[in-house]
Amino acid sequence: MKLSNKTRQAVVQSRRALQLLAALLVLLAAWLAWTGWQQMQDGTRRSQLATTRDALAQSTGRALQAELARLEERMASTPVRAALADGDLAAASAALGRDWPNLESATIHDTGLAEAYATAAQAGYGRIAVAEAAMTEGRPVMWVVRDGDAPRLALAMPARVGETLVGVAYVRLPLARAVAGLDAVDVPGSTYLALRQGGFTLADRGDPDYAASAERMAVPVDGTGLRVAAGLPPRPAALFGLAALPSIVVAAILLLLAYVLSRLPSLVGRPESEEAAAAPTLEQALEMEPVMDTEQSATPVRETRPAAVAIDPGIFRAYDIRGIVGQSLDIGVAELIGHAIGSLMHEQGLKDIVVGRDGRLSGPDMVAGLTAGLRKAGRDVIDIGMVPTPVVYFGAYQLRTGCCVSVTGSHNPPDYNGFKIVVGGETLSGDAVTDLYARIAEDRLYTAPSPGGVTERDIASDYVDRIASDVQVDRPLKVVVDAGNGVAGEIGPRVLEAIGAHVEPLFCEIDGTFPNHHPDPSEPHNLTDLVEMVKRFDADLGIAFDGDGDRLGVVTKTGENIFPDRLLMLFAADVLERNPGAVIVYDVKCTGRLQGHILRHGGSPLMWKTGHSLIKAKMRETEAELAGEMSGHFFFGERWYGFDDGIYAAARLLEILASRPEEPSDVLAALPAGISTPEIKVDAPGGNPHAFVERFVAQAKFEGGARPSTIDGLRVDFPDGWGLVRASNTTPVLVLRFDADSQEALDRIRGEFRTQLLALDPDLPLPF
Repeated sequence: MKLSNKTRQAVVQSRRALQLLAALLVLLAAWLAWTGWQQMQDGTRRSQLATTRDALAQSTGRALQAELARLEERMASTPVRAALADGDLAAASAALGRDWPNLESATIHDTGLAEAYATAAQAGYGRIAVAEAAMTEGRPVMWVVRDGDAPRLALAMPARVGETLVGVAYVRLPLARAVAGLDAVDVPGSTYLALRQGGFTLADRGDPDYAASAERMAVPVDGTGLRVAAGLPPRPAALFGLAALPSIVVAAILLLLAYVLSRLPSLVGRPESEEAAAAPTLEQALEMEPVMDTEQSATPVRETRPAAVAIDPGIFRAYDIRGIVGQSLDIGVAELIGHAIGSLMHEQGLKDIVVGRDGRLSGPDMVAGLTAGLRKAGRDVIDIGMVPTPVVYFGAYQLRTGCCVSVTGSHNPPDYNGFKIVVGGETLSGDAVTDLYARIAEDRLYTAPSPGGVTERDIASDYVDRIASDVQVDRPLKVVVDAGNGVAGEIGPRVLEAIGAHVEPLFCEIDGTFPNHHPDPSEPHNLTDLVEMVKRFDADLGIAFDGDGDRLGVVTKTGENIFPDRLLMLFAADVLERNPGAVIVYDVKCTGRLQGHILRHGGSPLMWKTGHSLIKAKMRETEAELAGEMSGHFFFGERWYGFDDGIYAAARLLEILASRPEEPSDVLAALPAGISTPEIKVDAPGGNPHAFVERFVAQAKFEGGARPSTIDGLRVDFPDGWGLVRASNTTPVLVLRFDADSQEALDRIRGEFRTQLLALDPDLPLPF
């Protein structure tokens, strides 16, 4: 029977629909089969890696426990015990190390560790830390420490005569004794294995691309502070959430269904050949889809620089660029600075750079000028908008640029602005900052044949998610957050709420005029409102951020201002639990009690110059896990990226406090404390603090067992306290601080400094 035209058209349409549906089912089945096979492969790889990881942890644990057992056996031997009873530590040391395979050294120190401290500058603090830990815990301990020029396996054990502690044994072995097991295992392809202590990788094998995620499969090496970390590619996507076997079963069902659909057209009639030929196939239909042109024309560079721009060399500071808008900074100066930064990036082969700004009114103009200069040098700018400085630093990691500029005046008055600069992963400081001025002055600026591009990105949620994925509080804490109308007012509370805290915001509306108080938590009078609100809300804690969010201030519900050097004690104890022997860096303004606190918790203390870029450089040099400054900058290398971040530091603080059964105020009050002053800022004579400090260092004379240090300014330590005078690198002032065991000692030290300062300049306006 001949079909009508209308019926024939219906048949054609039905056949096309069935063919298309069958083709889609085949594609879906293939996709499901592929994901199922990938999941099966992943499961096999994970199982093999877990088996290898566990075997490595067991073999390493047995080898190291054998060394600890050998130490205990030797310490209990007759020759060692007899020498200890005679008080002959040298003979006891010789007996301890006799015929010990692969031994590098064996020493029994006196309880004061006099010899170890005397050689700490050459050998490092690692052996001191492990020895202190053995005496504190009263048992044998084993760490990997940096002793001399390389990491070594260190064993320590209290040395006793009867119940009396007479010394501590320290045994040094080559690191190979700890990592030998890793060389003996077979690491499956596309996987990664590492032996780690804290944040330090002792040895690793396999694909380093999976090193960052290896902690998810880490297991401890029993009886040691080590762990075996294992990494491998992310789990393949499970289509519709189906596991491997269900995916393959569903794929088979879909293929059967597709076959059935492909046979149905024969039951509803066959269209005429020419009509069938006229119908486009699926491939032809896809080819007929329009192709979108995604190429965008380059955004033109806006010429912002005036014909001639004078630059004040004084804005190029020790660790950033900072000046007064309308006097030493304007949009033209910003463009020249951007052009200089872009020229430096060009020389290093770096293309992309992240730019963000704080909430100051001059921010948009500064970013416009900076961006224009960067683009003239051919750099591609990623503008992440108005965000705290730590988010800009985070952007350099998240977007894999290694370069960023935060346009910020930090804690300075509203008419200030400036630039914190990272190029190639390093924060510019010292000569690197002044070289930018030299480039401009000498016209050593690179101009690209065509301008770089500019894009906008919002990474605030990525920053919040990254912190919340790592930090969560064990119990809810109520905190008042005072951002001082700075740029941290929006994202700071978001982060703390994301980790499980209850937040009461105070002055969190971003306002570049700072109408309520100056956003500088290092000044106690700026915390008055926060103290009052903590009491009013009966909150557990008060958190204060500075103008660009890279510094932290803390007050308790009792109204006590917890100075940052005491907070650093709390952070150090927490970090050292997981990273024994780690280097902890602190600046010259921190309390003298910090060194002993770090040593008692098994760390290696290192005092250094004040300044965020200087501290970060020292952290990289020493592979430190943590650093802090009296100004409120905290730098976490452990679990974070090593840059100063007041918001992340606040999250880590709440994590620690929430894990303790005591009230947060009680935990903080228990930290070692003496009597100290906050930072005292005095206008420098002639507006030149560096010149005054140079004269003070040359002429000041202190007696009474004083130990001077000229790392940064002049710090003088006495048996019962210390005092400091240094030059600020951000404002034309002298910075002073005093700390002592008693009020009497504080008054005496402060009086000695007053006498010496006024002898140099009788008109110096000292507030004490």
